[in-house]
Parts: sequence; C-alpha cells; structure tokens
Amino acid sequence: MKSIFFALILLAVPVAAADKAPPPPPGSKPVPDGAPVVGNVGEPSITIRNKGNDRVEEYRIRGKLYMMKVTPPKGKPYFLVDQLGRGEFTRNDGPTPPMAVPQWVVKTF
Repeated sequence: MKSIFFALILLAVPVAAADKAPPPPPGSKPVPDGAPVVGNVGEPSITIRNKGNDRVEEYRIRGKLYMMKVTPPKGKPYFLVDQLGRGEFTRNDGPTPPMAVPQWVVKTF
C-alpha cells in the first residue's frame, strides 16, 4: 500500500511543476497580438493580366509564381499549377483550385 501511495506522489510532482512557466529572460519585450510569426507564409499576391482575349490571374507567394487561373472569353476557366515548384505548369480544369498534397520523401532505397 505504501508503494502505491509513493508512486502516486511521484507522478503528481511533474504535473505540478509543469503548470508554472519559466520567467522571461531579462531585457525581453512582450510580442503583441497579431505580430508576424516566423514561418508564416501569409496570403498570396494576385496579379491580373490580359493575354490576348484571355484573363490570367497569377498567384504568388513570396514572389514565386505557383498557380495561374486562365479565364477565356467563352468557356469555363481552368488552372495551371506548378505542383513541384520547378516552373512546370500542369492544367487542371476543376471548378476550384486543386488541393496541393504534401509530397515528403520518407525513405529512399
């Protein structure tokens, strides 16, 4: 019985210690709400151009073109998407922009 009581006390000590946050380092300033976070991509910038009779909307993040929406004068719009970031655009005729699926290398052989 004493060993169970002792084990419960040992389990409660780390939980109580985790509730208290360490004080900030001296000389640091608090970050205001809404400040940019490192790694935050933000919203894409959109440039609208007319090429011939077509309307082309270029979507860029950090200055890199990753998608174009082409709207011909007659017919439905289509998307040109750079899936791998190499500047090679493939056509997608869907009503919404295609979903970019993460493509991580797990293991190479």
